[in-house]
Amino acid sequence: MKDRRVVITGLGVVSPIANGREAYWQALKEGKNGVGAITCFDASEFSVQVGAEVKDFDPTQWLPKKEAKRSDRVIQFAVAASDMAMEDAGLKAEDLDSNRFGVYIGSGQGGIETCFDSFQTMMTKGPKRVSPFFIPMMIGNMSAAYVAIRHQAKGPNMCVVTACATSIHSIGEATRTIERGDADVMLCGGTEVALRSICVAGFAAMKALSTRNDEPERASRPFDKDRDGFVIGEGAGVLVLETLESAKARGAHIYGEVVGYGSTCDAGHITAPDPEGKGAIRAMKIAMDQAGWSVDQVDLINAHGTSTPLNDKVESIAIRNLFGESTDRVMVNSTKSMIGHCLGAAGALETVAALQSVEEGIVHPTLNLDQKDPDCDVNVITETTEAKVDRFLVNSFGFGGHNGVLAIQRFSD
Repeated sequence: MKDRRVVITGLGVVSPIANGREAYWQALKEGKNGVGAITCFDASEFSVQVGAEVKDFDPTQWLPKKEAKRSDRVIQFAVAASDMAMEDAGLKAEDLDSNRFGVYIGSGQGGIETCFDSFQTMMTKGPKRVSPFFIPMMIGNMSAAYVAIRHQAKGPNMCVVTACATSIHSIGEATRTIERGDADVMLCGGTEVALRSICVAGFAAMKALSTRNDEPERASRPFDKDRDGFVIGEGAGVLVLETLESAKARGAHIYGEVVGYGSTCDAGHITAPDPEGKGAIRAMKIAMDQAGWSVDQVDLINAHGTSTPLNDKVESIAIRNLFGESTDRVMVNSTKSMIGHCLGAAGALETVAALQSVEEGIVHPTLNLDQKDPDCDVNVITETTEAKVDRFLVNSFGFGGHNGVLAIQRFSD
């Protein structure tokens, strides 16, 4: 049911290559690589020593010093990206009906650093030394809560947790919320700070991460024959969605219109995707069917493209099986080649990138594709490319078989 059209009017970014929409997009166009040696903890004894860290982030730019100390970094990222998105949209909370203004910001890991540090405190100093702020700093929904309090958003509020599909599901569900009339404006997306010792140790134990420690800038290599795992990134991406009526009434700049959203589950394995990509195919098809698109109308797919051997192969199979002869025409890129895999924030950051391609007619490159894997038989863009982009998909697939796909198009009356 699509009773109301939903458009995107604001974009906020915290990322390993730049913060803010304009700087982030400029870095993507230039092929700036945000992957390097891990510095946020001593990784010298870890098998994995590479990551994509957010640099030059001062939480007191967004929060009072006392409040910053009482909030996990994952919350700080969400607040910053939301403030940027609101400013980019030209929106002020006092001008909105607070009861019709909602927040859907998810996180795959939540305040994992706070959780780990507080556990260490309890074990070494005893339970009485655990901070009373531990729970509100740690629980996953608090990013959405902080943002709602900050902007007095009293409408629908939710924290989606679907691993790497989190922020695509957040945007998709926010779209549905506006379409059915439960809100007029939504802040939505994802935030993640999983580049911490316990997470790196866990993902490394699964053999999911790249161990290219001697060449960190070449570690994230989606679709390349020599890829050996993903690189953990961190950051936040937040979008402002609103009704077309609202956007037009205030003369807002419209980046694009959300016209389709596919959500499926493989229901097959706790970590591995369906080997034939059936869930991914269904999610893409659902999004395209809702949009009313045929396969020859899609210009760009911002791929999940994690740089893991299995994911890239299966996603390629899914794209070719769905798109058929159009596969050789549709452009595919992976933002993760530059910012690593930002887990619950990945899909939102990638949606921002694809929207900027619509804006400027430029598709950002996929780095480190030296020799394409024959099993990844898709049209991966490896150079900054001028191309008209009217319609695109963003793919996000998470552990547990969660699949999320957005279909977004250039706005037209």
